[in-house]
Amino acid sequence: MNLDVLSNQHGDEIAAFLAVASQGSFVAAGRLLQRHPTIISKRLAAMEKRLGVRLVERSTRQVRITEAGVQLEQRLRSAVELMNDAQQQAAQGAGELRGTLRLALPAAMGRLWLGPMLPEFLKAHPQVSIIADYSEGLVDIIEQGFDAAIRIGELEDNRLIATKLSNHRRILCASPAYLQMHGVPATPEDLLQHNCLRFSGLASFPLWRLHRGHELQTVSVKGNLTASDSESLLAAARADAGILGAGDWLMSRDIAAGKLIHVLPDWQLDSAGGVYLVRPSARFPTAVVVAFKQWLEAMFAPAPPWAF
Repeated sequence: MNLDVLSNQHGDEIAAFLAVASQGSFVAAGRLLQRHPTIISKRLAAMEKRLGVRLVERSTRQVRITEAGVQLEQRLRSAVELMNDAQQQAAQGAGELRGTLRLALPAAMGRLWLGPMLPEFLKAHPQVSIIADYSEGLVDIIEQGFDAAIRIGELEDNRLIATKLSNHRRILCASPAYLQMHGVPATPEDLLQHNCLRFSGLASFPLWRLHRGHELQTVSVKGNLTASDSESLLAAARADAGILGAGDWLMSRDIAAGKLIHVLPDWQLDSAGGVYLVRPSARFPTAVVVAFKQWLEAMFAPAPPWAF
């Protein structure tokens, strides 16, 4: 086995090349590696001389990666990822968990349920730190370097390994005062006579697709409030503004407290889905990721924390 490529000198050259390729200039690459740009340039020149190929085209302001350089960059990044995975796998046997866990969480569910649970995991593993990003948008966890994410609904990205934590139901609710003033709908068609609070992030928006077993009814509901933020619609439902269709996790506390009433309980809004923990399929899970997965599965067993 030829281990010459693992020498410190060659490792510095590879680091310099990858930094230049990602940053687009010697100055930016120097900042990234905390080295003077001239050192970066010398290391890259040494690598080109050793390999006998030009990897970058230089100009006074920027550099352009050649075709040979692009191909080398892709293979080197794959090799670096494999080496990182190998080290992570070797660290699995360590007795005490340590490291940083980068999580992508859905904003509303994250604030209401997942975020308040995280301190318990950190208390059990004091050498672990968490960086949590809250967003309602679909985050590319591979491109943005997250270790794991929570996804709601149906999964489409086959680059991910998914663990289903629970089923996900979207239901209809309204305040007692609203129902007293406007009546309780008995069928999906009755929703046409009501003010419906509409979440624009719903897959079927602006339609409400209601399921009861194999039965499906689609209703084009009307309402004076449409929003992309589910918590603002929840506040409107509490204020007697109309009927809200949303995840059961969003409204469970208000239902338990009697602030909201489950409307058309035999019907479910939109298609069935789940709550999933996902991680990149090409990356070996660190000990921290494995521990977090096991802990989260325990927190969702035998039912999700918002079950009512």
